[in-house]
Amino acid sequence: MNCIRRALRLLCAWCLVFAASAVSAQVGPSSYAPTPGQKGKDVVWIPSPPGMVDKMLDMAHVTPADYVVDLGSGDGRNVIAAAKRGARALGVEYNPDLVELSRRAAAAAGMADQAKFVQGDMFEADIAQATVLVLFLVPDNLSKLAPKFLGLRPGTRIVSNTYEIGGGWEPDETERLTLCASWCGAHLYIVPAQVAGTWRLPEGELTLEQEFQNVYGAYMVDGIRVPIEHGQLRGNAIRFTINAVEYSGRVSGDAMEGIAKGRLTSTWTAKRARD
Repeated sequence: MNCIRRALRLLCAWCLVFAASAVSAQVGPSSYAPTPGQKGKDVVWIPSPPGMVDKMLDMAHVTPADYVVDLGSGDGRNVIAAAKRGARALGVEYNPDLVELSRRAAAAAGMADQAKFVQGDMFEADIAQATVLVLFLVPDNLSKLAPKFLGLRPGTRIVSNTYEIGGGWEPDETERLTLCASWCGAHLYIVPAQVAGTWRLPEGELTLEQEFQNVYGAYMVDGIRVPIEHGQLRGNAIRFTINAVEYSGRVSGDAMEGIAKGRLTSTWTAKRARD
């Protein structure tokens, strides 16, 4: 019996050595190991569960054409996962130890060319070129960043783990992981085009008001005012209904064009009035 116990202890010791070697091979020789819940400059570090990382990237439909940015990127798992899908990806992290840990993990995964990490303040980061943001931030941080988000190019996708951006900006989609105990929800926001103002159509004038992706207003033709209904933006795509005619189209700066479906189907165009 004693021989069996000694053999088991020896086997367990070898298992521990093997596990430590595997971790070292993944993240490099540094002994730094972050602890979930540790405090940072603006956030408490809690890593997204692996299933949530995949869920967020799926919701954003990340492809090799994307440039993915994670603000407060922690150990780099979101950035490395995006890079594995072929995207260029950047993590902005204030803690230099986490930045180095992320760089080693990216190199170990063979993603050092695709997944980049910089030490910096997420509120000062240049995100203008991002096509996707993948985030796990508390509501206060999201609220402070919201004006910057709305200034991104229309169609940019923002996915937030657990917390909503708030301030009246409702998610375009919300999904949850099944069989999940915590950090189980993800919210997708698609930056809407800015359409508030007056637009001139060949037959009349369209005046629009906007609250994030929701659009309101009226169409004036021959002195008659007809309210628009069901106005909605999804990035550059716009939809609304006027007098039972369904308009759909795309916004391109100061121009809109699309299809109008009623008893007949026709094309429509509009130009933003600047005078």
